Amino acid sequence: MSGDSKGVCLVIGAGDGVGGAIARAFAAEGHPVCITRRGRNLDQLEALADSIRAEGGTAHCFGVDAREEAEMVALFDRIEGEIGPLEVVVFNIGANVRFSITETTSRVFTKVWEMACFAGFLAGREAARVMQPRGRGTILFTGASASLRGRDHFAAFAAAKHGLRAVAQSMARELGPKGIHIAHVVVDGAIDGTFLRSNLPLEAVEARLAEDSVLKPDAIARNYVWLHNQPRSAWTHELDLRPWSETW
Repeated sequence: MSGDSKGVCLVIGAGDGVGGAIARAFAAEGHPVCITRRGRNLDQLEALADSIRAEGGTAHCFGVDAREEAEMVALFDRIEGEIGPLEVVVFNIGANVRFSITETTSRVFTKVWEMACFAGFLAGREAARVMQPRGRGTILFTGASASLRGRDHFAAFAAAKHGLRAVAQSMARELGPKGIHIAHVVVDGAIDGTFLRSNLPLEAVEARLAEDSVLKPDAIARNYVWLHNQPRSAWTHELDLRPWSETW
């Protein structure tokens, strides 16, 4: 890269919520962005890419199952070979599901772990593989309240998010001294998006947005950009984001 160019930002788990906002935020900073979702959601992914291009950014779409090792290896190789060097990798897959412990089957537990933890490991490993030789880069993991504490009906999700946090900590200790910034973002609270709007009346959502008691995706995304732009003399590893009114 020349001194004036910016490397590629990859957002794994980009949709119409936080992931999409993160992609738009990095594109606005001048980074070419690559966005991924599983293949069945490519129409939504293309719509996000079109909106980024309409705003003057550069966007590329990839239908990838982040749980599949071969697909992840191929994704990173393709981006590095065809688009440019990866400067930022954001892992943003949630897998937040609610089951009582007696209704949590081994299939459910395993699938949630694969999506929210194992896929994060693959993303982090592949990011480290391409960034280590250059001695720079940023890898950001989206966590949740469940990263820090378990809750009734969320054993599978909490176990996966605890595991992802451990992966992020281990990577930070190993890769920080090699010039790679690893950060884990605990997003604590309701987020404005499809899930919230489908479970609350519109009036209630609008009221909470007006009083800033709901996390707004664009505000979350600005913190990811800020983390990436931190000077290495004062890197943040873990950042909590929650509305002012959230109890914790």
